[in-house]
Amino acid sequence: MYKLVKPLLFSMDPETAHHTVSGGLRSFCNLWGGKRLLRAMYAYEHPHLERQVLGLKFRNPIGLAAGFDKNAEYVEEMAALGFGFIEIGTVTPRPQPGNERPRLFRLVDDAALINRMGFNNQGVDVAAMRLRQLKNRQNLVIGGNIGKNKLTPNEEAVSDYIKCFDTLFDVVDYFVVNVSSPNTPGLRALQEKEPLTHILNTLQQRNRKGDVSRPILLKIAPDLTDDQLDDIIAIIRDTGIAGVIATNTTIARDGLRSGGRLTSEAGGLSGRPLAVRATEVIRYLATKSDRAFPIIGVGGIHTPEDAVEKLEAGATLVQLYTGFIYEGPGLIKRICEKLKTLRSV
Repeated sequence: MYKLVKPLLFSMDPETAHHTVSGGLRSFCNLWGGKRLLRAMYAYEHPHLERQVLGLKFRNPIGLAAGFDKNAEYVEEMAALGFGFIEIGTVTPRPQPGNERPRLFRLVDDAALINRMGFNNQGVDVAAMRLRQLKNRQNLVIGGNIGKNKLTPNEEAVSDYIKCFDTLFDVVDYFVVNVSSPNTPGLRALQEKEPLTHILNTLQQRNRKGDVSRPILLKIAPDLTDDQLDDIIAIIRDTGIAGVIATNTTIARDGLRSGGRLTSEAGGLSGRPLAVRATEVIRYLATKSDRAFPIIGVGGIHTPEDAVEKLEAGATLVQLYTGFIYEGPGLIKRICEKLKTLRSV
């Protein structure tokens, strides 16, 4: 079915296509039996797919990466397509429009996207409200990806992360601290050891106040050096956070086949060109840390074999975004079918 509609969708502006698909999916799910039909077509469940990670039970290890459902608008719809967990966001304390359009570009020859969305979202309060109103979470794990507003100085960034953390605490199962997007000016400076340790320690202090705590993960860029990755391992050990998501989009443009102005567009590159580097980062973190913490692998997963490669490199779970757009929802089921036959990952 997706192969039939993909040419039409790819004839549209990418952001327009995104809203068209998301809105159409919601309308279909609102029909009587719509969600049931989608689950019958795409969802694949089997006991061998279940994972216990981060103190949480995942019905399968395939998640939707942050960025697709920024405002927690399509959680139930994405669950009906078979995802084992959904990560909403990135959300910021206050609503912000993001960067000017166009800000999302397809590099079809590379099966890639470049985005410079700029954390466009309706604010953390709206996302929290929608999550409270979910009718049926269907044992679905939901993550909250949190960031800072563009106009918040880095010196005050911790207050933005605290606001998002406190607001989402009762409605998500885990948190992801995003300091690695290339599309908010100065944000990646927060990946340096001192400011990052301060943010994570502050959130951990709040996390330990009550009877309930939430796993906190850090989403990192693929462009970090080995020395910086060593710092990440040390920071995770010192702050006691739960794990890492590897990786965000890259600012590198090496080896692209797409020509013209597309490759020079500012923003983060995702999709197939990121696959090798994302796997390298996963393997480095897993090896150097002696698999001391869970890693969620994301970047360039377009086939079941791509997912297996990430898991064999040291990832515990994986996430899709660009591969989901290029390959369609059937990719989730194909990965699950592949993983059911492989007891080693």
